[in-house]
Amino acid sequence: MAYLTDRKRATGMGSAKHGTLHHWSMTVSSVGLLVLVPLFIFTFGKILGASYEDVLAYYTRPFPAIVAALTIVVGFMHFKNGVRIMIEDYVQGLAREYLIIATTCLSYAAAATGVFAIAKIAL
Repeated sequence: MAYLTDRKRATGMGSAKHGTLHHWSMTVSSVGLLVLVPLFIFTFGKILGASYEDVLAYYTRPFPAIVAALTIVVGFMHFKNGVRIMIEDYVQGLAREYLIIATTCLSYAAAATGVFAIAKIAL
């Protein structure tokens, strides 16, 4: 039976030195989404149920296209950071690294696909 002090048990299990950065980036993206999501709903709601040609014409205007692209990018970056924190907390070993890489690639690919689709419509 080992008698260890609280400090001895905690040695080597300290801060990873990047928790504040993760928290700050999640806070900033949350505030960004707090502004962007209502704007997206407002712009998307106007065109909901319209014909294909009307939707194409609507998204050739700069404001709806920029709001949609920003919502996609900020949303997927928020997703990437949130899932990374969740994986770091609950997954151990090599699976942690693989899952972080996979979700990072997935979020960048989805964001790029969404921005490409909007750019193709807008231009």
